[in-house]
Amino acid sequence: MTAATKRKTIVDLVAIMAALRTPGTGCPWDLEQNFETIAPYTLEEAYEVADAIEKKDMAALKDELGDLLFQVVYHAQMAQEDGAFEFDDVVDVICEKMVRRHPHVFGDESVQSSTEVDGLWERIKAEEKAQSGEQQADKGLLDSVPFAFPALTRSIKLQNKAARVGFDWPSIPPVFEKAREELGELEHAIAAAQSGDGDADAIEDEYGDFLFVVANMARHLKIDPERALRRTCAKFTRRFSHVERALAAEGRTPDQADLDEMERLWNEAKALEAES
Repeated sequence: MTAATKRKTIVDLVAIMAALRTPGTGCPWDLEQNFETIAPYTLEEAYEVADAIEKKDMAALKDELGDLLFQVVYHAQMAQEDGAFEFDDVVDVICEKMVRRHPHVFGDESVQSSTEVDGLWERIKAEEKAQSGEQQADKGLLDSVPFAFPALTRSIKLQNKAARVGFDWPSIPPVFEKAREELGELEHAIAAAQSGDGDADAIEDEYGDFLFVVANMARHLKIDPERALRRTCAKFTRRFSHVERALAAEGRTPDQADLDEMERLWNEAKALEAES
């Protein structure tokens, strides 16, 4: 392999990032950024990684992982400029953490299942927090769950935390019962608003309660609600595209068809999927 075709390494990426942030010669846009303005891009890149995985597109995954890695380097560069830490510190910290949290691989611990690994992981995390003083007396059990998580994911995280101390339903039937109860309360809030005795805030609160129970249902069924909803969104898109194509073949668009016609084409799409 010649010098011209030599593969780039993480060292090259760190150097590129430093060049982009160099005053006077760097990129004006990159020089204006800070942690807060870059954070949304970091989240966006993580979602694009998940999308590539969902589509089983390895070429896209390679590209999106690079974009996500660039985000890590970006944050590390800004931290280095502030004198807080640098990229090598990030690597060092995660390596130490992974070795420390896997004593069954790098130490003398022994586990027989992934469930035991989960328990070991949580125990070590709790010990780390105790040693660092992170678990303060006035800090609640749920305070460590980040607000930035998507709401369904955060719901699962909160419920899992509470479940570890016994605040959980023992089986799925009570969760379904609670879902029916919350759905009834939502219907009541809607009826109250329509009669003038309620308001939009009450409807939103009850709808949130219902979604929270639905998330708990997913947790008990060991389903990732975000993934399940993404699959449904993809299914909806696929079937609606069939409706659009069928109408386009007649020189029409959906807004030129009535609901009954679009419903017929939707069911046609469902039948075609069932046959394939």
